[in-house]
Amino acid sequence: MKIALLQLTSGDQPAENLPSTLELVRKAAGQGASLILTPEVTNCVTLDRAHQQSVLQHQDDDITLKALRDEAKALGVWISIGSLALKTHDPEGRFANRSFMIDPMGEVVATYDKIHMFDVAVNETETYRESDGYRPGGTAVTVDMPVIKVGMTICYDVRFPHLYRKLAHSGAGLMLVPAAFSPVTGAAHWETLLRARAIETGSFVFAAAQTGNHPTSTGRHRTTHGHSLAVDPWGRVICDAGTQTGVSIVEIDPSEVSKVRSQIPALTHDRPFEDPE
Repeated sequence: MKIALLQLTSGDQPAENLPSTLELVRKAAGQGASLILTPEVTNCVTLDRAHQQSVLQHQDDDITLKALRDEAKALGVWISIGSLALKTHDPEGRFANRSFMIDPMGEVVATYDKIHMFDVAVNETETYRESDGYRPGGTAVTVDMPVIKVGMTICYDVRFPHLYRKLAHSGAGLMLVPAAFSPVTGAAHWETLLRARAIETGSFVFAAAQTGNHPTSTGRHRTTHGHSLAVDPWGRVICDAGTQTGVSIVEIDPSEVSKVRSQIPALTHDRPFEDPE
């Protein structure tokens, strides 16, 4: 099974981001990928909530979703849109950070709304309050593909190992972690977290990422870590895309999941215990 990781530097104008995304999708399909992964907020990277209100769309109207559904059908491939920033009918006006799995017929077979919101103060100059603009999801999601079951997560979710254990217990052997990771936390934690989730669950972990300095029309700049990563079930990094935009192709053998899980059957060793007082 060949999987493509797309590394993007999306700006804050969805219509301007789409052509380069489609170009890389076609390049990935041309290199034999049957599953193509895009990063978090593929359609729009911005910290400006007012700007989001002016350029984002509801799911049924989103141009990026429609184009990638059409492309999946035309190319006969699976596409995981790491996430799209979308308008919702939330009474507080918050957006959704929503991942999509599209099958080779162009049908949306699963969606996942990011559960864990990135509300952090990395340092004095880098503070995020994702929950101010986005409503959190509340449901874990898996997708049955022809050769492997996929667990859908997004970015900050990677810091919550119980989610991945639940996905693994549900049969997922490939965990997706599309991201727009902070450069500071990315340098310190990105690879370690992804490898840990792979080791703990005996799963492949694939993380397509945003990278670099993102074009902005509002003056509120955003920079992301890059380093789209693929990790095998033993915890070995089998692909690191560095910091450039482009396509990385990784071929996997899904049988490695059952092999590693039989070597270290930690998923069968859970035991109940009482919480500390």
